[in-house]
Amino acid sequence: MSGVRVAAGQGTDVWVHEGPRLLADLEHGPGLAVHRRRSNGRQPWPTSGWELAELLEAVDLRGRGGAAFPLARKVRTAAKARGRPVVVVNAAEGEPASSKDSTLMLLKPHLVLDGAQLVAQAIGADTIHVVVPGERPSVQAGVRTAMADRADADPVPMSLHRAECRFVAGESSAVLELLSGRPNLPVTTSRPSAVSGLGGRPTVLSNAETYAQAALLARDGVDAYCSVGTPAEPGTRLLTIDGDGDRPTVLEVAHGTRLAPLLAAADADADNGLLLGGYHGTWLPPAAVADLTVSAMSMIEAGAAIGAGVMLPLRAGACPIRRTAVVVGYLAGESANRCGPCKFGLPALAHAVRDLALGAVRSSERIVQLMDAVERRGACHHPDGTTRSIRSMLRAFPLEVEMHLSGSCTAAAVAVPAGAW
Repeated sequence: MSGVRVAAGQGTDVWVHEGPRLLADLEHGPGLAVHRRRSNGRQPWPTSGWELAELLEAVDLRGRGGAAFPLARKVRTAAKARGRPVVVVNAAEGEPASSKDSTLMLLKPHLVLDGAQLVAQAIGADTIHVVVPGERPSVQAGVRTAMADRADADPVPMSLHRAECRFVAGESSAVLELLSGRPNLPVTTSRPSAVSGLGGRPTVLSNAETYAQAALLARDGVDAYCSVGTPAEPGTRLLTIDGDGDRPTVLEVAHGTRLAPLLAAADADADNGLLLGGYHGTWLPPAAVADLTVSAMSMIEAGAAIGAGVMLPLRAGACPIRRTAVVVGYLAGESANRCGPCKFGLPALAHAVRDLALGAVRSSERIVQLMDAVERRGACHHPDGTTRSIRSMLRAFPLEVEMHLSGSCTAAAVAVPAGAW
């Protein structure tokens, strides 16, 4: 695979491989003139929210931010809701292990902005807000340049916003809080943002890749969009592999592609296990990864979800219990700190998992009790995502857990790479 290296990570360059759609023709750069030449001859854009929703439904285009919510449903809801709609591009990407949206905003910003304009014009929105990660200044600079280059031609004005440098900053309610001038932290919401979002107005909020996918679909048409992928899941998606490791890699792959060769292309493997879906994801043992494909059904059968497309292979010689303890410790410090489960439950849970990692306990009962106490009780889903990774660790590596309960560890016999603990 050919590709480029970009400064899309947090202090570490990201290797980006050429892809079939979103990441095609990387050698031509991110400029507007090149983008417009490639977009010549595009299909006419839908002229209403209903027409756009039908186009999106034809390929079942779902959000690429983690929840996989149908974009057509957001568009349809916002189009019929009371009030002037707003469009929000969420490229905050708060998780350190994810770089796909940042990469897209650096290398293909106009594809993302086209998608935002497409949605805004179809539903009659008068404003587009673009949110970028605060810890990645190169992304902010690149998007600002792209927005300035096209400002005179875009019918819907766009504004740029910088999210805070924290894990929960990209959560949808936290993004709306930021745009409202309040702290960039998640809050409890009772109504979907497509009904009542920013300032009480109907708001279509989705991540950068989702808007880029919508732009491709509108530009090329349904048949071209479905020419890659599977009949059940047409199209492609972006993946970040080893995003917090020594060689973070971003790939664009067709749905249905086997996972193992993708890991090999990124100089990684799943011989020791895989954390799928990022820090809020699911641990899978090596045997569960062997036949896994990049598809929702394959992931469901494995008891996991692709989430935001983050894949973290366990390094050779590293311990999954210790790795989980590091992740949970980080997550406990990244909460909104506004409700009991986050303020008290997650720190206690982090201590309990660390004790297990250190072989300082003889039972995992305390961990299970704490997980039961915080799940589905927080103001946001941060506690639920944290417990998901812990429960899957206990399930995927029972022998390793037993060793730690007896005061030993398989990693003790080998040299553990720097950063593995």
